[in-house]
Amino acid sequence: MTDAPDAVVIGAGPNGLVAANMLADAGWRVLVLEAQPEPGGAVRSDRGVHPGYVNDLFSSFYPLAAVSPTIRALELERWGLEWSHAPAVLAHPLPGGRCAVLHRDRAETARSLESFAPGDGEAYLRLTGLWDRLGTDLVAALLSPFPPVRPGLSLLARLRAAGGLRLLRTLLLPVRRLGEEEFAGAGGPLLLAGCALHADLFPESAAGAVYGWLLAMLGQQAGWPVPAGGAGALTDALVRRLESRGGTVRCGARVTRVVVGGGRALGVVTAGGDAVRARRAVLADVPAPALYGGLVDWAHLPARLRDDIRRFQWDTATFKVDWALSGPIPWEAPGAAGAGTVHLAESVDHLTRHSAQLATGTVPDRPFCLLGQMTTADPSRSPAGTESAWAYTHLPRDIREDAGGAGLTGHWGPGEREALADRVEAEVERRAPGFRELVEARRVLAPPDLQERDESLVGGALNGGTAAVHQQLFFRPVPGTGRPATPVRGLYLASSSAHPGGGVHGACGANAARAALRDRRPAVHYVLGPAAAAAQRAAMTTREEPR
Repeated sequence: MTDAPDAVVIGAGPNGLVAANMLADAGWRVLVLEAQPEPGGAVRSDRGVHPGYVNDLFSSFYPLAAVSPTIRALELERWGLEWSHAPAVLAHPLPGGRCAVLHRDRAETARSLESFAPGDGEAYLRLTGLWDRLGTDLVAALLSPFPPVRPGLSLLARLRAAGGLRLLRTLLLPVRRLGEEEFAGAGGPLLLAGCALHADLFPESAAGAVYGWLLAMLGQQAGWPVPAGGAGALTDALVRRLESRGGTVRCGARVTRVVVGGGRALGVVTAGGDAVRARRAVLADVPAPALYGGLVDWAHLPARLRDDIRRFQWDTATFKVDWALSGPIPWEAPGAAGAGTVHLAESVDHLTRHSAQLATGTVPDRPFCLLGQMTTADPSRSPAGTESAWAYTHLPRDIREDAGGAGLTGHWGPGEREALADRVEAEVERRAPGFRELVEARRVLAPPDLQERDESLVGGALNGGTAAVHQQLFFRPVPGTGRPATPVRGLYLASSSAHPGGGVHGACGANAARAALRDRRPAVHYVLGPAAAAAQRAAMTTREEPR
């Protein structure tokens, strides 16, 4: 094996790079191995649509990064990161020119919602007041290692003071029901429900209310910022910081196997045949199904884990269109013009219909689309007077039929890609007549294209596994502790398949790095570590043969 680093990190996505930075800060020598020709995972940008336009390949807006204690502690601004904001956070235009708009000024948001029904502005301010009381502890508990003892206790105390069981019931509601209970008009429910559908949650999903409320309140508190110059600027800052600490990122180095001996991770082997020893730890920023039974052979893993991984549920697939536009999008509703993100659906019923089609394996005829106006959010993305934009929608992972009548099957040949891209454009055209006349160039990314550019986006899944409650906390990625340690000592799951899941917040990588550092303390390394690994293996062992 080559000259050995202390830690090998598999994957240079945001979680992998955050973990590498934290280990390097602790004095470890760190090597990050990335299969793609450039780092970043799903945080990358390019000029592949048009040479004069910067388009983000995958993610664009980063509210969780803006409030993440882990990201903020890295002080990435010192390494060139600069955040940029659109005039408004989010807009949801409706037929007839009406528009619900989320502003960073809560009074402006309240005025927007009050225009839909008297009292809805005050209802929104009640929700922001609740965030004032719970938000800090909720974010800390969400992004801490599980169980989040200190922030969790503080959050429980605040929950009790703010209403106890009644408040807990509110947060566990489906987002449709929250909208019905709190608002009389259409604007407030649509803002919250659209936010909930950023994850693979339906309007009727349990606990959808807390997701919708969380994303809306993050926008209210910190906005949904973008890195100036493109999403890749966030990755560049992480890489520069790591290299300043002595860490190394090696791209085009696909890891094919984690070497295990004596129940411990010893290093990795790359597709090029390079064997790299890891003196202390291996951290895997890869999906759980790619690690268990993939990079680590089943012979080194408990029997029950195979059946658990068989039951692992991915989130829905994604289809994305990037545009270079010759001018701003001509929204019928003026309120949509200044928003970084625009949601396209006519009603909560439209969102439910879209979700029901996904659940039954049907390509929606009227897809719910999320659209990003990137030059509006960051003027450096394209020439003055133009717009760099994108829209994406979710699809079934396994397509059975096409409600749009085009016979889409999910094979994603050129005809299918262009047909669905036209369907997405038609949704924009409904709210912005003349949009299509502005398209200078477009790029279509079907689920296989997303996976080809980032292997962690399996089948176009963005969140490393469903965000539904049955695969969160101590159920993520499989029933267990909800922590990044694995049954193999010295091997840690550092991807969004681990708690707390999807989003660019760095917590999955940070939790893995903290676990690796803790386990190298002498008392833990020589006594508690082997005992914990043995207990975890015993918990996953069954006499039944895996099905």
